[in-house]
Parts: sequence; structure tokens; C-alpha cells
Amino acid sequence: MNINYEVKKATRQSYGEALKELGEKYNDIVVLDADLSSATKTELFAKEFPNRFFDIGIAEQDMMGTAAGLATCNKIPYVSTFAVFAAGRAYDQIRNSICYPKLNVKICATHCGVTVGEDGATHQMLEDISLMRTLPNMTVVSVSDDTQAKWAVQEIYNINGPVYLRLARLATPIIYDANDKFEIGKGIQIGDGTDATVIATGVTVAEAIKAKEKLQSEGKNIRVIDMHTIKPIDKDIIIKAAKETKHIITVEDHSIIGGLGSSVCEVLSENYPKIVHRMGIKDTFGKSGKAEELLKYFKIDSNAICEKITKLV
Repeated sequence: MNINYEVKKATRQSYGEALKELGEKYNDIVVLDADLSSATKTELFAKEFPNRFFDIGIAEQDMMGTAAGLATCNKIPYVSTFAVFAAGRAYDQIRNSICYPKLNVKICATHCGVTVGEDGATHQMLEDISLMRTLPNMTVVSVSDDTQAKWAVQEIYNINGPVYLRLARLATPIIYDANDKFEIGKGIQIGDGTDATVIATGVTVAEAIKAKEKLQSEGKNIRVIDMHTIKPIDKDIIIKAAKETKHIITVEDHSIIGGLGSSVCEVLSENYPKIVHRMGIKDTFGKSGKAEELLKYFKIDSNAICEKITKLV
């Protein structure tokens, strides 16, 4: 895998582009936004299909209820706003109006994690994976690059039920080629090292791969797992890694409570007990700053991963 770390693209941009293409293929898709279409990139769909785009305004709870209503009329709503408003402010509506009746609504939340950057703690959603994965009937997907994001936008159309798709503001390296195949519920193993496994999701996948490459030059053999689906999680790939590698580390731009790290711990505690070293936001709110600086501050960048593995190995 040869990644050009200078070529970057935000998954929210990939989402907007893929949404426009999807709209050309399927007439039953409608898109809802909460006065943030230029930031979530749903404006790309809106320009092409104005009659199928609804700006609900700063009324996220109403937006989820409206999406639920449209889903009962055989429409497939893709609903977008910042993660803090989607998963947080509208949680009750997602729970009772979308998940409980298992309606076919796709919640595509952008601007998640500390990589929101300068907007600060109030807008840095660190709890959305935790909230969404506990809901019955909900599928949770957290993509790592442009290629994967475009696949996910198309793939979730084929899932009959609620989906939470986590997207980032920060532009990140393009990891995968257009021909690479993905599957909901199946993690992606990168490398077959036995010293340690780094299980990452979203923006931290590129950081984990960068750390793997650096450690390889130092004689350490690391494997990376891109866990793009948090629910249903790939139990087999986690158990396999626990059996074949000495250490398990999880890395996420999310709270270590209830997110990817907790999901991995749950799998291993029930199937193959092993210590899991969770790297993420440790029971605190975010801070205002540049995204790259915050990755470093919260110790979820490639250097922090290298330091962690060096101590363990």
C-alpha cells in the first residue's frame, strides 16, 4: 500500500459528490439539511435536484421527524448536519421516530471528533458512536477516506433500515484505490505483523498506517485494521488479531468510553480475553485549535501511536 500523504480530501466532500451521483441513479432519494448545506456538502445535491432537497433550517429534531415521515412514503432520506446536532440534539427523535419503527433513514453526520478544530468543544462530538451503536436497528459506519466514503454512501442505500454514517471535516490522505472492495460489517486488515495490531476508524486509520510504516523501518511488525463498520462489528477479525499478535491497541477520534475501544473490549472479553490499550479522548471535552495540533494534543496521531507501541514492544 503506497499512500501519498500529501494528497488529501475530506470525507464530507466525498459524501457530497457521492450523494449527487446517487441522486442521478435513484429517484426515491431525498436529502434534508439543517442550514449547513455548504459545510456538509449537500449543496452539490441541492443544485442538481432542488425538488428533492429540503433545508429544514436550524431545527434538527424537526428534521429527523420529517425524515421519518418521508421514509413512511417510500422515500429514502439522507439527513445531514454536524454530528453534535445529529446524534446529540436529535437523539430522542432518532431513537423513537426512526430506530423504534426501523425506518429507512440515513443519518450522515459531518464534523465529528476533535478534528472539527477551531469550532471547539461545543461542536466536537466525541460521543456519537457511543450513542448510535446502542440503539437497536441502527447500523454505524465510520469511513476513513474518499474512496471508502463514496462506497458507503452507495452501500447504505441498500440497507433497509436506519444507518449512522460518520464523516469528517478534516482533509485526510486517500488510502484506497477505486477498485478496492469493502463490505459492511467486515474490517480491513492491512499487513500481517505479529508484534501488535492497531485497530482504528475514521481519520485515525491514516495515522495508524503512517505509524505502521515508521515502525516497520525500526524492525517492528505491525498490522492495522480499518474498522469502518462499528456496528455490526467484525468479531472474527478482532479475535484473529488477538490470537496472532502480542498487543491490541485501538485508536479513535472519539471518547474511549462507548466507542471503538469499548466495542473491541466487549468482543474480546466474551471471546478471547486480552488487554486492550485504548487511545482516544479520555473522558474529557475537546479544545479549540487546529485539527492536526489536536490530534497531537490528545495523543491520537501517528507519533503517539509509535510511542505507545514502542513502550509495549
